[in-house]
Amino acid sequence: MGKVVQFVKESYAELRKVVWPSREDVIGSVKVVIVSTIIFAAVLGLVDVLLLLGVQAVF
Repeated sequence: MGKVVQFVKESYAELRKVVWPSREDVIGSVKVVIVSTIIFAAVLGLVDVLLLLGVQAVF
């Protein structure tokens, strides 16, 4: 039981050392993720359409 208590105390001490990002940093990161997801989806959609057209042309 002593090891569990020690683990909790050490975990709490480590969490106090964490530098949490600001609200602006989080919002900026979310914007990057959303834009990159949209771009990636568009590229995959384009590749899908091109492959579909290629397969239809062959068969």
